[in-house]
Amino acid sequence: MREHYDEIRALGGDVIAIGTGSVKYATSFVDDEHVPFAVLVDDHSHAAKAAQVKRVNFKTLLFDKRSREGAKAAHDAGHKIHWPGKRTNQLGATFVLAPGNAVVYEHIDDHTADHASLADVIAALGKAAGVAS
Repeated sequence: MREHYDEIRALGGDVIAIGTGSVKYATSFVDDEHVPFAVLVDDHSHAAKAAQVKRVNFKTLLFDKRSREGAKAAHDAGHKIHWPGKRTNQLGATFVLAPGNAVVYEHIDDHTADHASLADVIAALGKAAGVAS
């Protein structure tokens, strides 16, 4: 999302990331990765539980082929792993909300390398703009 933040903003959207690390970790992450949007902390999993975001078990975390391939691709692309916080098995999710908190797009990750496609997020921003009209 960082690389496309200007495009997202130009479409009337914004990004808020919610992580599992401490405030100290989140501050370091924002500084190290030059994150231009808000990063919040959910180290007690209140937001993750409310959004029904999945967790994986240790076996899946280590042995799921999709996760291993995704980790290798991320490493090869130069991404580094940061401290994940207390819940190392917490998966992610992406939501696009329109005014009035209408959910126009939802992607709940199924494994550690499963993430929302940027094309889908951008398309949802267009839908959200239509809801706002």
